[in-house]
Amino acid sequence: MNIAGFYSDSISNGEGWRAVLFVSGCPHHCPGCHNPESWDKDYGELYVEDDIYTQIIENPFLDGLTLSGGEPFLYCKELFSLVKRIKAKGLNIWSYTGFTFEELLRWSEKNSYLQAFLQEIDILVDGKFLIEKKGPKKLFRGSCNQRIINVPASLKKQEVVIYIA
Repeated sequence: MNIAGFYSDSISNGEGWRAVLFVSGCPHHCPGCHNPESWDKDYGELYVEDDIYTQIIENPFLDGLTLSGGEPFLYCKELFSLVKRIKAKGLNIWSYTGFTFEELLRWSEKNSYLQAFLQEIDILVDGKFLIEKKGPKKLFRGSCNQRIINVPASLKKQEVVIYIA
């Protein structure tokens, strides 16, 4: 797996002070994407979990990690260990995806890696970026079709529970 970039601190990719990992590889190819170079799975540099983990835990100001892309849900198996370790340190996990929560939930029934990975996510911003629904004033999302979802509550209810920031 390659990564398209890593920010050791950000305040625009989720609530609070966050580290942001951008994975390479995305099947969605949304017109107007802010990170089109990340569509190519071979773009960027090789993912080294321990390097990313060390940078995150050495920053005492962080509230959590945000996974972005590319498409993080293509790499559930590769990212699972990192998110598990980060959660064990008391930090939260946000993830962006072009898939919908309902799609992920359905696929997780047959994919144990996806199921375990989804259970580690606290907040999910789901749905493809749609340039015709671009909302520059939308909090933590690029277009108004995207939802900010409380994943633990949604998994418990088996229906989408919107996160109120």
